[in-house]
Amino acid sequence: MTTILALNPLSANDLLSSFGTIGILVVLFAETGLLIGFFLPGDSLLFTAGLLCAAGSGALHLSLPWVLLAAAAGALAGAQTGFWLGQRAGRALEVRSSHPRLLAGMRRAEEMFARYGPAKAIVLARFIPVVRTVLNPVAGALRTPAATFTMWQVVGGLLWTLGLVLAGYALGATVPGVDAYLLPVIALVIVVSLLPLAVELRRERRRARAGR
Repeated sequence: MTTILALNPLSANDLLSSFGTIGILVVLFAETGLLIGFFLPGDSLLFTAGLLCAAGSGALHLSLPWVLLAAAAGALAGAQTGFWLGQRAGRALEVRSSHPRLLAGMRRAEEMFARYGPAKAIVLARFIPVVRTVLNPVAGALRTPAATFTMWQVVGGLLWTLGLVLAGYALGATVPGVDAYLLPVIALVIVVSLLPLAVELRRERRRARAGR
């Protein structure tokens, strides 16, 4: 009980230490399928899990095949659930979401659909924090064909999950003792994962200035 109470849900290391591989499935499902999961650390969780598959020890050593399976299953099932919820809620989804970051993410998701089309938007959204949470229900609310959404969310989901896990595994396998520097490595991953969001925000500000 003490361990659960002390858990930091923003810490990939805490989540993996407390819940192991099953935590990966649950966290990715919540982040990609439920609006309340927009704050969860999907990128750092995937990369850290891959690193611990190669360099972890004791209770924190994870199995690469099981991590890959849990990551893919959580992300794909979550996205499909979010899409289904968006279909049911429709445009009321935006009215029910009062959090500023969620509302901004929804607007960005709609802009991506208009600018890139469904296929590219669904794949790109996987790599942008918050947007990957809200784009799935937005796609449902916009009445994206289910077959189109499913095909491209699977492509994007596998690229995102397997790519980050294998990148972490490659680092752990090639750099001896890298697990001793886990916190700096996770911090770097978080910074890198936020770069797409920073780029998008900068573009949005430029467009806003140009429109004045």
